[in-house]
Amino acid sequence: MKIGILEPGFAPEELRDEFKSYPKMLEKLLGDVDPGLEFETWTVLEDEFPDSIADADGWVVMGSKHGVYENAPWMIRLQNFLREAVGAGQQVFGICFGHQILATALGGKVVKSDKGWGVGVHAYDVDASNADWLADSPSTIRINAFHQDQVVEIPEGATVWASSDFCPYAGLQYGANAASIQPHPEFMRPYEQALLESRHDLIPEDVHKAAMKSLETPISSPDFAKSIVKFMTRRRVRNAA
Repeated sequence: MKIGILEPGFAPEELRDEFKSYPKMLEKLLGDVDPGLEFETWTVLEDEFPDSIADADGWVVMGSKHGVYENAPWMIRLQNFLREAVGAGQQVFGICFGHQILATALGGKVVKSDKGWGVGVHAYDVDASNADWLADSPSTIRINAFHQDQVVEIPEGATVWASSDFCPYAGLQYGANAASIQPHPEFMRPYEQALLESRHDLIPEDVHKAAMKSLETPISSPDFAKSIVKFMTRRRVRNAA
């Protein structure tokens, strides 16, 4: 199966030599679960788009420092692409900015939250009642977060599968073939720590200190990656059946 990665943002320049890119982090995360997966990246931030939704079997939209409410031309084009892919029944998964722009494309609302920065390891309650791909998930997952923006109104028909007091709409699902998550399962501790250190001047000291302390908490990302792979490959499984 070929997963198309839509790249709407870059890692900070000073971290790229060591950590490369967000698509590479995702490839490592999912490839460790299923080495048979293929990946190709399109840098939509630079208006590089696939010729067709048929260029991949499913799509993952990554994170970005940009806000979806900026309504840049490439963001409008990305929303149109996502609506087409979802409408065609392809598997689509969004992470952070990807979570937000998928919600926006399908009728939700995103704002810069007055709750401020959500950084470090956050815990989320999981409701798998409408998400069979989460059948093996624990009731709580802990994943690295790095955001200010949040989905504050969910699209009609969307269901919430992950939530916290800080981020009530942390995980959303749209029928059988589109889902998303606000935090970053592809961020392992070394990168989250480096990013926190790189962006120290942007984050209130008490929030930054708590985030650095939270990095001592084990994260769920390696296990949650199995759920993402299950979600992304479910169409392949159905077709094989």
